[in-house]
This record gives sequence, structure tokens and C-alpha cells, in this order.
Amino acid sequence: MKFSPCIDKCTYEGTHCEGCGRTHVEIAATKKIVMAIVNFAQEQDYENIDDFVNAVGQSALKKLNKAAVKK
Repeated sequence: MKFSPCIDKCTYEGTHCEGCGRTHVEIAATKKIVMAIVNFAQEQDYENIDDFVNAVGQSALKKLNKAAVKK
């Protein structure tokens, strides 16, 4: 499955958003992950949030790539 980012044309009827095509379940789960990252960064009171977010993204990408190689 290919990820489709939000395009700010959200719909809430049915099982999928007509804007991005993702399921409402997937969207809700993604929002939870994002809010966990936001809350953590706020608790740490990081001044360089861009660096933090980029580091989290890079770390996740490395771990996903390693997991894909093991399959």
C-alpha cells in the first residue's frame, strides 16, 4: 500500500477520506502518533524542534529499512 498524505480536503463519511483516500482508522492512528511526538517535544521544551522532528523521521526510516531487509 502506498501512503497518501493529507491534502486538506477531508471528508468523514464512509470508511475512507475522499481527499487523501486513507481509511478513517489509519488517519486516527496517525494523529495519535503525531500528537505523541508533539507532546513529547513540548514536555522537553526543545528550542530546535525542526532538528528533533527530522531526527525522529530519520530514525524511523532507518528502522523501517532495516526491518524490510530482514523480511
